Amino acid sequence: MDHLHKRLGVKSCFHLWTCFHLWTCFHLWTLIVLSCTLWHVPDLAAQASTQTPASPPAHAQTLEGTWTGSLQAGDAVLHLVLHVTKTEYGSPAATLDSLDQGVYGIEVGSLKFGDKYGDTAFKFEIHSVNASFQGEISADHHSIEGTWSQGGANLSLTFHRQPRVALSRAPSGAVATAEGTWQGALETNGMRYRLQLRISHDSQGQLFATMDSIDQGINGFRASQVIQSGSAVHLELPAVRGGFDGTLNSIKNTISGTWRQNGNPSDLTFKRSDQILELRRPQTPRKPYPYTEEELDFPNAKAGITLAGTLTMPRGPGPFPAAILLAGSGPLDRDEADSGHRPFLVLADHLTRMGIAVFRYDKRGIGRSAGDYDQATTADFAADAEAALTFLKVRPGIDKRRIGFIGHSEGGIIAPMIASRSADVAWVVILAGPATKGEETLLLQSDLITRAAGMTSDQVVKSLDFDRESYNLVRHETNRAALESKLQDLVKVSGLGAAAPSAVLQRQIHWTSSPWFRYFLDYDPVPALQQTRCPVLILSGEKDLQVPPKENLQLAQKALETGGNKDFQVTELPGLNHQFQHCYMGLPEESRAIEETFANDALSTISAWIVKRSLPQRTGQFQPGAPGHAPVASNPGA
Repeated sequence: MDHLHKRLGVKSCFHLWTCFHLWTCFHLWTLIVLSCTLWHVPDLAAQASTQTPASPPAHAQTLEGTWTGSLQAGDAVLHLVLHVTKTEYGSPAATLDSLDQGVYGIEVGSLKFGDKYGDTAFKFEIHSVNASFQGEISADHHSIEGTWSQGGANLSLTFHRQPRVALSRAPSGAVATAEGTWQGALETNGMRYRLQLRISHDSQGQLFATMDSIDQGINGFRASQVIQSGSAVHLELPAVRGGFDGTLNSIKNTISGTWRQNGNPSDLTFKRSDQILELRRPQTPRKPYPYTEEELDFPNAKAGITLAGTLTMPRGPGPFPAAILLAGSGPLDRDEADSGHRPFLVLADHLTRMGIAVFRYDKRGIGRSAGDYDQATTADFAADAEAALTFLKVRPGIDKRRIGFIGHSEGGIIAPMIASRSADVAWVVILAGPATKGEETLLLQSDLITRAAGMTSDQVVKSLDFDRESYNLVRHETNRAALESKLQDLVKVSGLGAAAPSAVLQRQIHWTSSPWFRYFLDYDPVPALQQTRCPVLILSGEKDLQVPPKENLQLAQKALETGGNKDFQVTELPGLNHQFQHCYMGLPEESRAIEETFANDALSTISAWIVKRSLPQRTGQFQPGAPGHAPVASNPGA
């Protein structure tokens, strides 16, 4: 339950970036309110749009550079920044920032424009939220006017070219050489936090500065003091009890120095640039792969939809055992992509190199898969997974007797749902899947995360009471429009929404009223676990605050024992979070700052367990339960 992310429609267009930006597996009311209370988000795009774009030379028809636009969605306005570049192979590429939501570097797919041939069309897609933009490039290449489409909504959106700024000097009109936009990264506790610093001056010539913490989604820390004396630059940021002292180099494009926060010093270097630093994801595999990869479509005939996925196959004659990957909650694609991490790509690559074919696919209504995501429940996603199993059983090179499921979070609920009613499932791996009922899972993670985030006991109790009242409304009001109205009234009466933007609240209300939420609230995973007879591996991270191991592993173990399962292993992996990354505290918002995508000890545990049951001739290469793994319970069958 890692990404309870949303959908964009006419009534809630601010669902735009939640699939990239949700902290918790179920986006908590209280954390929304907490985050909006602590930090003010300035209108940075509006400030940027006051600049006059520099005209490109007559011969320059390139669209590379920075573009800004504002998306009007009811009473809400989302300020967007589009960065157009080219890859090392010369093909166009782009990323998108949503400044108001503090989300940066969103990957743009299927980018096409025909400037080389005089074509004025400009198109791109955001596959993870099933959104697209189609526009026309102006004759002077200063603007792109078009339509943003998502979830049935078509909204006008115009991007304006922003001036290119020389990276070796301050902007025109500056009163100090340190003025401009700077990028840096602070590395601490195994995490890398990207920072964006803006230094400018007011009408009296006094310097001022703001700082954004990109990977925490927090914008506009205002400096109380900004001083430049020669090459020395000094900043004070009381909102975070921090300060920076640095030295500007001779060509004025780097400030190197020391960041101090709560008395702790750290090295920090800023480089002059308006481009956010790239996320570092060293585990993401690079082509060419030592195995085959094929894009495939498969039908869910009962639902009348076609889904799209990727099959990776070891080289050789086969037939090969196969794993079907089931993503967590939210509109996730086949790679379970979030915050630059692509955990299912990393997992598929690892398993395929070990001799196991892997099939992963976009959830219905996401990426290239058809269907209505907004109306789907966990049961619907289970039906899609069953369709994937049916499809894979007849694929050449696949051993139909050795096909299993690997489900993460909500996928860990779906896998035993299918295995409990199908003899075609050879084995199941559950990664951070809840064993508690839906409401208990929601309340428990809300309690743990809000406390870890610093809320007082009184605040936690108040927010949990609110949650219970909202769940009661969901159970008793079956009309969605009426339910959303009652939830809005509840927010007003509680006072919890006073500091939260209307767009954020509407997004949360729409999600709480969804068919998915209504189904999940009362779903109990235990009966399906009790009826699962195939081999089962259950893994959980010690620091998982979203599906905590203490409450879930013992319950899952008891369910398997009660059902008479003869081959299972239940393991808690030390130091790992819900995403199976080594982490500091386990807070969901840490994930974006962590460079590791999928801990190697978790990958090796998964592959060793599967290989032992699917490729017995190779078991000598692996050591299940190696040091660093802490089995809670194990009942290996003969």
